[in-house]
Amino acid sequence: MAALRLGKDLVDVLTLDADRHLHGPYTLGAALLDVLVPGARTELLAAHDIEIRAAAPHLASRVPRRRRSRADDLPREQRILIPGAGRTRRIANGLAEFVRDRLAGAGPLRVTVANLAAADPTDTQLVEVLRRRVPELEITEVEGVPRQGPPAADYDRFRDEGFHHAMAEAGTAELSRLTHDDDPDRWWTLLHRTTAALEAIAREPEARELYETARRVATEPRHRATVACSLATLLVRHHDPARRDPEEALAWINEAITITSLLPDPRERAFHLGFDLNAKALIEVRRGRPAQALTLVESALDLADRDLAPDEHPIHRLVLRANRAQLLGAAGRTREALADYAAAIAADPGYPDYYLDRGTLLHRLGRLEEAVADYESAMRVSPPFPEPYYNRAEARYARGDLAGALADLDYALELDPGFAPAYVNRAGLHAAMGETGQARRDAEAGLALTPREPYLWCVLGQVEQAEGRREAARAAYDGALALDGGLVAAWAGRAALSFEEGAHEAAVADLTRALETSQTAELLFNRALALRAAGRSEEARRDLVRAAELAPGDEDVRRELGRG
Repeated sequence: MAALRLGKDLVDVLTLDADRHLHGPYTLGAALLDVLVPGARTELLAAHDIEIRAAAPHLASRVPRRRRSRADDLPREQRILIPGAGRTRRIANGLAEFVRDRLAGAGPLRVTVANLAAADPTDTQLVEVLRRRVPELEITEVEGVPRQGPPAADYDRFRDEGFHHAMAEAGTAELSRLTHDDDPDRWWTLLHRTTAALEAIAREPEARELYETARRVATEPRHRATVACSLATLLVRHHDPARRDPEEALAWINEAITITSLLPDPRERAFHLGFDLNAKALIEVRRGRPAQALTLVESALDLADRDLAPDEHPIHRLVLRANRAQLLGAAGRTREALADYAAAIAADPGYPDYYLDRGTLLHRLGRLEEAVADYESAMRVSPPFPEPYYNRAEARYARGDLAGALADLDYALELDPGFAPAYVNRAGLHAAMGETGQARRDAEAGLALTPREPYLWCVLGQVEQAEGRREAARAAYDGALALDGGLVAAWAGRAALSFEEGAHEAAVADLTRALETSQTAELLFNRALALRAAGRSEEARRDLVRAAELAPGDEDVRRELGRG
């Protein structure tokens, strides 16, 4: 490695090895941080404490701890919230922003990377994000001599940080050598961690095979119940929607509940049975039975309150409260839902997801300032991820802040170019602003990810219409309506095409369909014009009268009414 001096206009070169057999996840990331963390401003380190500590735990003493989760101080068996597969992208984006800000004004840094083909997925993802987001960092790949043998395994770190590929690789390898009889406790712990990792990275068939192995050796009730619950969860959460089976999942979860209901120790029963009841609640939601799901979650909370010590299993309790909040909110019991969200957030203010959920409910209630505050809390407590910015963009749009909404959507897609919902909203925003070229690019990018998204087809229709390609516009609107027959904007857009072409009755028909879903002054006004053009003056007047009732200050409506 060349001697590194991060000075202005100075070009330096690093040679780093990405082979995961050296240090596992973030072998490359940690080596880069070894160079950039020394000398970094304290406030910059603190701003990225979670991601630096996750990638390079040996540097923890150099990084001030700014953000914490309640789970950090709990025994490992009580840390039941395992990070999802998307967490490593959050870490990669946070590290990219640290590197970007660390190199600001220092000139480019050139990094030569060996053995990238042998890197852990955390490092390959990090390289992708760095190349896309940090122009000051130039990464060149070279061939290396990959090492042999299994990577070093730190199972606690893999589980706690959500390094699922590493956990799956190391766990599967060890389980192929270790038998249940060799060390039963280790075998069960390793099996559950490995299956959870396999499920997180969409390798459910391998996870199920391990569960079937466990069923062949398990005789202890608690273990059999845990495997049954895990199989139920796999079946209801399968990454491939076509392979989800809530009915088979129900059979497995009922087996788990039957067993855990009979556990003799009240504390053990309260936790395990509560966990199973919560899993069954998810299954009932998927079966379209939210009321039954709510009853199950409340039963799980009652068990925890009655049989667990007040300070025992706090993460289990906050998960139950947050799940009840979601069900209460969906049922329109918003005051109770907000109280449960408040309790869940108070139990662990460092967990971002429940701020998002509460913000969504507040947004739905029209309490935009409070919703934005929750979205921004989620931003503060977590490495960067697109959802809070996407949600804040919707709130900003509702308040008329188009520039702010656009900035949030731009950043959401910078964080994750595969975040399809942001293309939907940004395409619509560009179309509303008359930026048809940008709207087209976003619609086409979004459709490449989600070809059955009706809103994107509708935006594409609006773009084609604005650019005078009527046949293409009609095809796009038709495509949108084939996917969603209640999409008002598509009916209105197609009606406008028909009106422009003189097909007034067709325009009336499409606007009538739109009005069946949403009766607005604008739609009534447009149908009135189409009705009048079709010679149906009395019906046109009735629409204008109703439009005036809905929008008494609308000058266009008043003008048309004055024409008789």
